[in-house]
Amino acid sequence: AVNLAASLAVAERRVLLVDMDPQANATKGLGIAADEERPSVYDLIMNNGSKTVEQTLVSTPWEGLHLIPSHVDLSGAEVELVDAEGRENRLKEALEPVVDNYDFVLMDTPPSLSLLTINVFTCACEVLVPCQTHPYAYSAMDELLETIAVIKEEINPDIGVMGVVATFFDRRTRVSNRILESLRTDKRLVGKFFNTVIRINTTIAESADYGKPVVFFRRSSTGAEDY
Repeated sequence: AVNLAASLAVAERRVLLVDMDPQANATKGLGIAADEERPSVYDLIMNNGSKTVEQTLVSTPWEGLHLIPSHVDLSGAEVELVDAEGRENRLKEALEPVVDNYDFVLMDTPPSLSLLTINVFTCACEVLVPCQTHPYAYSAMDELLETIAVIKEEINPDIGVMGVVATFFDRRTRVSNRILESLRTDKRLVGKFFNTVIRINTTIAESADYGKPVVFFRRSSTGAEDY
């Protein structure tokens, strides 16, 4: 999500990245340090909307790229939202005032299918699925696609799968090549599998450690080239 958002900004698009993961990796990946005083996406969807979306927006060092940061408090939102009225619409309603200010709004989800993820799916027009070329990741797609189908039927009729992109691809290993071929020939993904493959690249991990998207960290790397 971080590297895609940065790549769109390089292409002179106005981009908002919303970090919905309590681990806040997208926030850290843009070099934004944790700050107890700064409003986050938690304040946006909890506390009866005590903070407006404008108050949670953070400018990044890169033109055209804004962030709504996450916070560890978001890990408790799952429990707090259980009995809340309109719980699945909190994010959608909160973002509404600024959505038209951007060409792209990207929402980074937690790695599990949770109420936070449901909030993202309720808000989203399309889902971009990054799938590691690993057997566990490939087998987990069944549950994800079923969940999206249920959301489409019961909550958000506008949502759809934009496509699936292979990530962490290592051409040196048989298993990586086998999973890539499985993705390419998967009948569920006809017309939905991206030609671009994100190759495994240590520079991507290194750039995350520095809090810089790879396209700004090392433009000549294969990681930057792929994104």
